[in-house]
Amino acid sequence: MKERKPFTTSLNTMILKDVKKLAIDLDRGINDILEEAMKDILKKYENPRPEKK
Repeated sequence: MKERKPFTTSLNTMILKDVKKLAIDLDRGINDILEEAMKDILKKYENPRPEKK
């Protein structure tokens, strides 16, 4: 099993509500949904953009 570390933050209440609903609909944990979203955002920004001059 991969090492895990607790992480605390605050979220927009409507976003959190939608994530909770999605977790229920998919029969998955909220943590799993948030980890998937974080992986997606990291992949999105994986290739660095050229610096603006």
